[in-house]
Amino acid sequence: MTAYREIAEKIRQADAVLIGVSNGLSITEGLHLFADNQAFDEVFGDLKRKYGLRCILQGMGAKWPSEEEKWGFWSRLIRHYCGEYRETPVMADLKKVIGKKEYFVVTSNGECHFEMCGFAPEKIYEVEGNWLTMQCAARCHEKVDPWSGLAGRMAETERDGKILSELVPHCPVCGGPMQVHMALDGNFIPETDSRKRLEAFLERYRGKKLAILELGIGWRNQLIKAPLTRLAAREPRAVYVTVNLGEIFIPEEIRDKAYGLDGDLAEILHELAKEAVE
Repeated sequence: MTAYREIAEKIRQADAVLIGVSNGLSITEGLHLFADNQAFDEVFGDLKRKYGLRCILQGMGAKWPSEEEKWGFWSRLIRHYCGEYRETPVMADLKKVIGKKEYFVVTSNGECHFEMCGFAPEKIYEVEGNWLTMQCAARCHEKVDPWSGLAGRMAETERDGKILSELVPHCPVCGGPMQVHMALDGNFIPETDSRKRLEAFLERYRGKKLAILELGIGWRNQLIKAPLTRLAAREPRAVYVTVNLGEIFIPEEIRDKAYGLDGDLAEILHELAKEAVE
């Protein structure tokens, strides 16, 4: 029995699947937050030349000269990576791997691709927020609001990296600036409701057969990987599967219940999907 077949069988036998995801999956889909590559140059080349911008992550955390320029960057980012997004083969294969199992997704990715691909929003915990909601920059209150419609209007009118001043959002409570609901500073509003739903999911499947599927997460990740490995250690019937390119880390205490697949995430998920549907 190949490793792929064995893992697919473990997932078939599981009562539920917990999916942990970080940047590796986004990179597989063509979204690389840290790269100064051709894709970045095609979307943000003018901002690169004008501001010295070197990657998406730098733009997300930049102190822009004006609100018009800040929202010019964000609306362009969202138009390209959200508005023009279509389900990728890697996401289609992930859905085949899970099948009809109960699942929950924990991710540090903020581009909302899981929800766009049909994963239930109530089964997703975006631990660092997401691109399609915004909050008061000063956190004068705890409410977050969707802004994808506004982002579309911004993108339509954006010129030379700037949006129209009348489209700049303001906090409805204090009148101050807004920011995308991402963990960019100390004013980030935590995803409390999503975290509670995750905790309820883990309680529901405590002591049962839980398949933990970790995708594209490096060994240093304390936000998602560390809690997942601790969970695998304390759950006697859990199985832990980590998929990553060039870096597989499995703690000693869970090696007897773990699988590490080193390689291209898209290729590995495709092989697992083939085993899952046979």
